[in-house]
Amino acid sequence: MTVRGAAEIGAGLAAARAPRPLRPGERIHVVGVQGAGASAAALLAAWAGADVDGCDPGGRSQYSPGLDAAGVAVAGEHDPAHLRGDRPPERLAVTKALTAIDPDNAELAAARTAGVRVEPWQQVVADAAAGRVLIAVAGTHGKSTTSGWLVHALVGAGGDPGAFVGALLPAAITGIGIPATARRGSGAEFVVEADEYAGNFDPYRPDVIILTSAEWDHPDVFPDGEAVISAFETWIRRATEDRDGTNLPVVLVANTGDAGVAALVRRLEDWPGLVVRTALDPGPAAVELAGHIVAADPDGTLLRVAVAGEVEREVRLTTAGRHNAANALGVIGACLAAGYAPEAVLPAVASFTGVGRRLERKGASHGVVVYDDYGHHPTAIRETLAAVRQREPGRRVWAVYEPLTYHRTAALLDAFADVLAAADGVVIADIWAGRDPDTTIASAAGLASAVAARAPATTSVAPGSVEQTAHWLAGAVRPGDVVLVMGGGRSYRIGELLLEHLEAG
Repeated sequence: MTVRGAAEIGAGLAAARAPRPLRPGERIHVVGVQGAGASAAALLAAWAGADVDGCDPGGRSQYSPGLDAAGVAVAGEHDPAHLRGDRPPERLAVTKALTAIDPDNAELAAARTAGVRVEPWQQVVADAAAGRVLIAVAGTHGKSTTSGWLVHALVGAGGDPGAFVGALLPAAITGIGIPATARRGSGAEFVVEADEYAGNFDPYRPDVIILTSAEWDHPDVFPDGEAVISAFETWIRRATEDRDGTNLPVVLVANTGDAGVAALVRRLEDWPGLVVRTALDPGPAAVELAGHIVAADPDGTLLRVAVAGEVEREVRLTTAGRHNAANALGVIGACLAAGYAPEAVLPAVASFTGVGRRLERKGASHGVVVYDDYGHHPTAIRETLAAVRQREPGRRVWAVYEPLTYHRTAALLDAFADVLAAADGVVIADIWAGRDPDTTIASAAGLASAVAARAPATTSVAPGSVEQTAHWLAGAVRPGDVVLVMGGGRSYRIGELLLEHLEAG
């Protein structure tokens, strides 16, 4: 497996620049527009008055209804003609994944020939947020849940934030009446999920940062955990360097209960920003915001919060899992940093019920309960399994996993097998290749065999495609079982198809 740098993956893209406000009437073409992030960029640009269209040969997705509502025209194929016409676009926004797997894409080539600026869709999001208090949520794990939670809390506390979140926000919170990965808000704050992959977060110049965790992931761009921590450090330091003359400090709300984040904070001792440390059960460690889980049951988690070691309050979370209690501390810290009072923030934090595909209960049929989650890293899978056991105590739990990319599966195979072996049954769907050029370095069957070697008494199989996996499960589950589907790609279809099979008998 070859480790590639951000520059190689983003070859042909314009360099990140400081955000500038989007101009009404500005022509923007978004390639891959029906993806989670690209659709949000298109929505935010359209709401700002830009003239936006896009293309996506992948067909309609769960993000398409938002585009329809905003009047964004979507073509079903790539075509250089999208870059021509009476009013060619001034900018072409694209995901770095496309520049990595198809650098000679006809639209990208046409844009370069025509002198159209080619940039990551994250730059469009950053421009949509220009001039507002930017609160960025970063970290290896928990970004989408924490971002969505922060949006919910700000709204509940009286704010009206704009946002990009990498998971579907509920219709009640988006400002447009349907689920979407963007929020149409006009208040002082803008929340953005900031992804470290290949420098995706480079266009963002945040005022407040939540850092949930820092652990090795994306082995195609980061050779080890040190490289991940260094990427976060460089980005955080840049935030204080680009303040445009303002004297306001950048605030880092850092979960120092995570070993990688704690190591990073130690390296930031000379950093001119303000660090607010959070942690569950910190012991003798100095933190500004501490939490302690008082009780955990199927309905949620009771969390005791101490601010600056003095003010203690209890908040009843509807979420499950120790990791979500830690995420709640980050949300509370960011809201306080943005100037909101604890009395307004804590009730809003307590009422959050989740975002799409983050331990989302999809339904139940014939006594079988189905959950869906985006977890695709060993740590995320471990925490999600623990959370579903909190939700559904005493039940047999099937861990159903569609590995996200061959390189991640190969690099972390032993860690995946270790955590999956803790389930009562394990089903591995075919690997989703994503941006991988080499599909020979790992296999679903290989991962299933590694699980079986660790837990010989546990069923561990690799039935094949998403459709074959759902069909196999329908014949294996029994009343009282819980099925936890995890992964990226098309894994979300496994739970949907399983419920259809069960309903059909």
